[in-house]
Amino acid sequence: MSELYILGGGTPTPTPERFGSSYVVKLDNHNSQIMFDCGPAATDKLVKAGLWPTNIDYLFFTHHHFDHDIDYPCFLLCRWDQSIGKENTLNVYGPQPTKKLTEDLIGENGAFAHDWKARVNAPTSQQVYQNRGGILPRKPPTIKTNISSKDKSWINPNDIIAGDIISGPSWKVSTANAEHVQPYLDSIAYRLSTDNTSIVFTGDTQPCDSVINLSQDADIMVCMCWDDQETMDKDKESSGQCSAEGAAEMAEKAGVKKLILSHMGKHISTHGILEKALGNAAKKYSGEIIFAEELMKISF
Repeated sequence: MSELYILGGGTPTPTPERFGSSYVVKLDNHNSQIMFDCGPAATDKLVKAGLWPTNIDYLFFTHHHFDHDIDYPCFLLCRWDQSIGKENTLNVYGPQPTKKLTEDLIGENGAFAHDWKARVNAPTSQQVYQNRGGILPRKPPTIKTNISSKDKSWINPNDIIAGDIISGPSWKVSTANAEHVQPYLDSIAYRLSTDNTSIVFTGDTQPCDSVINLSQDADIMVCMCWDDQETMDKDKESSGQCSAEGAAEMAEKAGVKKLILSHMGKHISTHGILEKALGNAAKKYSGEIIFAEELMKISF
């Protein structure tokens, strides 16, 4: 049985219960652990969920708002620092500027190059690395675009566009356009499929045909839910975003078996408002609705 971990189920506005977006899927063969988005404190939440950075071999970004990618440098450095040189290449996919962002963070002249250069060269850091099981000389976090194709890279970042398909060891990820804040940032929705299951991550989007088509007959849809529709209409915040009711309508049209409402705004998270929104959503969607809580684990 596969497992979905809700690491981040919030928005750019922090609350005591949630902040930013991040998810991990652990497939039933346990050979693949795949992260979707890497928002605030994702690495910390990953460990609290009982997972470990070096076991994540694939990372997909829906888009590059900070609440979806701000923990990326922390995750990269932690995964590299905890490695012993035998781990798989980290494959990263997302809309532009995924490749540039990676280079700007950990490249030879990146914002955090001072960190990994010190850890590669300092005697105590070298000893810690050896005590962990590593063999000197310690290799830096090489980026595939910077080295010969015959050499193994530590990270392989890729800019992708809607319509691309990425294949893994026992799965594939299909992509579609998510209508959010274009043309300022590209946004992508993802469908992870295996022989016996499928799960869709809408990212941030308004209700749209491209996401509905991507989600046809999926087992799970993880959909953003900024607020209830009445409040979003009143506050003029409906463009580029889903309400609980909008998410429910998409899930119903797609024939999704289970809807997980995530990316919850502060207002809808309050008692009374939440129950009303979930009640309205249930009128539009015939399947099971789950209100995402951080560190929640869902088997499927």
